[in-house]
Amino acid sequence: MKIGILSDSHDHIALIDAAVADAKSMGAQAIVHAGDVVAPSTLRCLEKYQLPVHVIHGNNTGDLHGMARISQQAGSVIQYHGMDAGIELAGRMIFVVHYPHYAQAMAATGDWDLVCCGHSHQVEISERRNCKGGTTWLVNPGTIGGVGDSNATWVLGDLAEMRFESYEVPKSLEYHAQYARSA
Repeated sequence: MKIGILSDSHDHIALIDAAVADAKSMGAQAIVHAGDVVAPSTLRCLEKYQLPVHVIHGNNTGDLHGMARISQQAGSVIQYHGMDAGIELAGRMIFVVHYPHYAQAMAATGDWDLVCCGHSHQVEISERRNCKGGTTWLVNPGTIGGVGDSNATWVLGDLAEMRFESYEVPKSLEYHAQYARSA
């Protein structure tokens, strides 16, 4: 099973939409978002892909009540987990949290195959030794919102092979989407 891993979209709809379109075209069957969506309505653009979206809120929480309402609507693909999530996909145990220091601690426990985080806006893909004598993958996809001087990045993960690769979405897509709306 392949998954798209995103974080820190900060309401950049055109960029998150493009990333999920790319992920789906590459075979992703689910999306994991490690926080900082901000406005729950940002996620509406993902409904057309009909992929389950596992999302937490991060430190830019926006409207938490709205996030919960969207996830509880009939037929919603959005699965809102609150401040962190422990999920199982394709037999892999995955922990999702926004903060890298928390993610590093969770990876060290050895209870998870994969720990996803965000917040730093920097891509990091690493295999960490854990206290059970094995390894845990730690993946920070950077910021799909392209916040500040950062590139708009996301990660495609292959859970069968435990391989992860970072991809970039051109930030110019956002300009073109804004121009199209105003024209």
